[in-house]
Amino acid sequence: MPLLSCRRLLVLVFLALPAFAAAQEKTKRPNVLFLFTDDQRADTIAALGNKHIKTPNLDKLVARGIAFRRAYCMGAMQGAVCVPSRAMVLSGRSLFKINDNLKDIPTWPEMFARMGYLTFITGKWHNQQASLLAAFTTGKSIFFGGMGDPYTLPIADITPKRKLTEKKLSGKHSCELFADSAIEFIKEQKGSDKPFVAYVAFNGPHDPRTAPKKYHAMYDQAKPPLPANFLPQHPFNSGDLTVRDEKLAPWPRTPDVVRQHLADYYAYITFVDAQVGRILDALREAGLEDDTIIVFASDSGLALGSHGLFGKQSVYDHSMRAPLIFVGPGVPKGKTSDAFCYLLDIFPTLGALTGVTGPQGSEGKSLVPVMKGETKGVRESIFLAYRHFQRSVREERWKIIVYPQINKTVLFDLENDPHETKDLSADPANAKTIADLTGKLKAWQNQLGDKQPLRSEKPQPVEFDFSKVPAEKKKAFLPSLPDGSGGRFSDQPIASAGVKHRLRSPGCLRNHCMTTIMPSACS
Repeated sequence: MPLLSCRRLLVLVFLALPAFAAAQEKTKRPNVLFLFTDDQRADTIAALGNKHIKTPNLDKLVARGIAFRRAYCMGAMQGAVCVPSRAMVLSGRSLFKINDNLKDIPTWPEMFARMGYLTFITGKWHNQQASLLAAFTTGKSIFFGGMGDPYTLPIADITPKRKLTEKKLSGKHSCELFADSAIEFIKEQKGSDKPFVAYVAFNGPHDPRTAPKKYHAMYDQAKPPLPANFLPQHPFNSGDLTVRDEKLAPWPRTPDVVRQHLADYYAYITFVDAQVGRILDALREAGLEDDTIIVFASDSGLALGSHGLFGKQSVYDHSMRAPLIFVGPGVPKGKTSDAFCYLLDIFPTLGALTGVTGPQGSEGKSLVPVMKGETKGVRESIFLAYRHFQRSVREERWKIIVYPQINKTVLFDLENDPHETKDLSADPANAKTIADLTGKLKAWQNQLGDKQPLRSEKPQPVEFDFSKVPAEKKKAFLPSLPDGSGGRFSDQPIASAGVKHRLRSPGCLRNHCMTTIMPSACS
């Protein structure tokens, strides 16, 4: 080729470089910011109808994106519901096809990393260290565990060689620390041409609910009202009434105790909301807001007085339903959806929005067709399970719950009874509905590999005698005191039935101290 032609070619290539770079910039995959809370009920966001709670930053996300009102955790085969819930979210697999440690199970973050994403984690990880190091390329302030004093949690970082540092104490409230770590990571991504997935897993509002004092003050004078389905105790033996979470308040539940627990719970949610706001501000200031898909979700709900329960070890909606919001590129603004979905649909949806293929075995469904208005839903019903005690199917109107250990079935008309308070199973007019739903429940079991029989040959008693529950000696958590003491376990008992006084439970811990109170006056 003549020398002049070579020069002309070089000039043309040089002139084309900016256009090529611009094209590359336009085809860069969007970032992902996943904000994940712990035990947050679906009905705890002001913009979605709760006028008693303050969530200004979550309200902004609702306005900017689409909120799915019927997002469910499929359930759990253990009392620590958050463990399988998170495993399902990360793998996209259903309840009976996971293991708690995600051993030999590929995760969605791994697939994002293979597609060139920088995958970052901060916060709670409840599925063992090996799976974390396989899923994330970098991370800071990681807590391996379920719960603890948020001021003294043991945390670790991921080194550049994909190893974990020695654990150290958090030194400040963990939710604030996790937000700090997320903000630091986001600032580092400013101007980067590499997309990222940032997984930010708060350990609130899980107990011990020790939000800073100013957040508790927001609810001291006007405590939240009782839930519409409040009961002093559950009306029958649902199967796990002595699990740890049910011992956070004495039987029978009283209105004052429940309202105080709700006030502390709301205070913690408002505190977490403030940390979400800080992270969103950092994203905007880094110029990354328009290029980032934001997801907000929680791993499960919580009872806190609903149906006389306190934990999430049931298949009632208050315990299995969680908030789910998507914001960002490809997501409509200011929308809500009543489509049935699972939390395990989150990453398949992100995969569809980013062009990332899911891992082997992922069963979740993309919600993008719902977002685009192409369909109203991706499934016609929801299946729920809790250990060998409960199985459920819900459709648009009806919900059935089967209790195999006591051979009991309940039926709710959710159109007329959304809080699940009126069991209609005894009405002969509903026999066909129960038969149809039982058939669908069995079909779900066959599809998922659930081998639990729906009836027992040797059933347990239907009634549960709460007066005979012993006052067990459980370790209550004492948070850090301002002078640095605390952060330890107490051997004093948490009260159950028949106990006159009780320690302020982890659900009522506040202002970094523990007090002894009357069950009827949790102040």
